[in-house]
Amino acid sequence: MPDPAVHVRDATRDDVPRIVALYRTDELTRKHGDDSRADIEPGYYATFEAIENDSRNRLLVAEVAGEIAGSFQLTYVPDMQPDGRDVAIIENVIVDASARGSGVGSAMMRWAVEEARVHGCSQIKLTSNTKRTDAHRFYERLGFETTHVGFKILLTS
Repeated sequence: MPDPAVHVRDATRDDVPRIVALYRTDELTRKHGDDSRADIEPGYYATFEAIENDSRNRLLVAEVAGEIAGSFQLTYVPDMQPDGRDVAIIENVIVDASARGSGVGSAMMRWAVEEARVHGCSQIKLTSNTKRTDAHRFYERLGFETTHVGFKILLTS
């Protein structure tokens, strides 16, 4: 059961600046530029609206004492394997550096796994950058198994 001190809920438009700020402070996702900037590019709001308007996507935040300490995206994808049920995919997991090790990430992942069960998913998947060895140990402690190798091509304009 998730930590009662951690409240997971759907993000609102007002949460977008805080979510972006979390990514701007992360070493691997800091590609957004200066982490002290207050401005939020319009693309973030357009993406938020696309997620909010898609019943198969959820942008979630984890609050501790009313403050956002983490975020992730949960997406349901129709899957022909192994039995035609949806697969849940977790993306963009981030926990504020000051909250790491306090149970926020564990609460978020347990919440996501339970939500995927309730949704009737056959499995839940996530990927993690190969450089995030601490995150890999974290996911393994929660019962995730390393089963695949991921590939990507970055498409830039």
